[in-house]
Amino acid sequence: MSTPPVTDAAFARWLAGRAGESLLQVREELGYADPTALKTAGDKVAHDLLRTELARWRPADAVLSEEDDGSRQALPDPDNAAATAGPSRLTADRVWIIDPLDGTREFSEQGRVDWAVHVALWSRQGSTPHRLVAGAVGLPAQHRTISTEYPPPYPPMPAPGTTDGAIRLAASRSRPPAFVTALAQEIGAELVPMGSAGAKIAAVIAGDADAYVHAGGQYEWDSAAPVAVATATGLHASRIDGSALQYNEANPRLPDLVVCRRDLASKLLAALRRHLQVS
Repeated sequence: MSTPPVTDAAFARWLAGRAGESLLQVREELGYADPTALKTAGDKVAHDLLRTELARWRPADAVLSEEDDGSRQALPDPDNAAATAGPSRLTADRVWIIDPLDGTREFSEQGRVDWAVHVALWSRQGSTPHRLVAGAVGLPAQHRTISTEYPPPYPPMPAPGTTDGAIRLAASRSRPPAFVTALAQEIGAELVPMGSAGAKIAAVIAGDADAYVHAGGQYEWDSAAPVAVATATGLHASRIDGSALQYNEANPRLPDLVVCRRDLASKLLAALRRHLQVS
C-alpha cells in the first residue's frame, strides 16, 4: 500500500491519479463490446477505491459522491464495510466532493479521452464563497491530472486568426442544449464539442476553449473539482446569473454555471442575463 502525500491538494491529486489508473485497467480488461457493463464496472471500481482511501487516510472527513447519490454522508471504515465514521456532511468542517467517473458514455467508447475523475475538498474555513480548498481533475486517457497543488498557468490568448475572433464555447458533443446554441448564435461563438463536464472545464483551463456554460441541470460533484482548479488558475466561475457557486448544500443539485476567461465574463454574463429575462 503506497502512502499518500500529506497536504490536501497533493492528496486530491494522488486520489484522482489512483482512480484514473484503475479506470484505465478496467477499460483494458473488459474492452468495449458491452458498454453498459464497462460503465458499471468503471463506476464501481473508481468509487470503491476513492471511498476506501478517504476512509483510511481522512477518516474524520465526510464525503459527498455521485455514486452514493448523496445518501451516504459518512465515511465507511475500510476494515468494516458495515461501519461508518465521520460526521454528517452538513455539519462537518471538511467534506470531500467526488465524482469517480465523470463522462461514463465517453469512458465506454474506444478511443475517447474526454472523461475524468473529480476529487475536491470543501472546508467550512474556506476563504472563498465556494469554500473549495483543494481539487484535482484526473484525465486518465490524456495521461494528465490538473490540480490546485500546482495550479496550471492562466490560459494563453487564442492565436490570431485561429477562430476568427469567435469565442470558443465547450459544449456537449452529441446534444448541445438549445440554451447554449442560442447563446452561441447571439454572441457569435463557436461550439467546441467534447464529453464530460470535467473535460470541458479542463479545456478552458488549458486554453483549448474560452468558456463553458451549462444550464441543463447538474450536481455539486459534476463541477466542484474542476471549479476548484479553474479558480486557482485565475479563471472566472459563477452561476449564470453571476452569483457565487456554493457547495455542500443540503440539496446537492447545482443546476447551472459558467467558467470562462476573466476578460469574457462581463460579456457572457450580460448575454446570459438577456436570456434569463426572455425565458
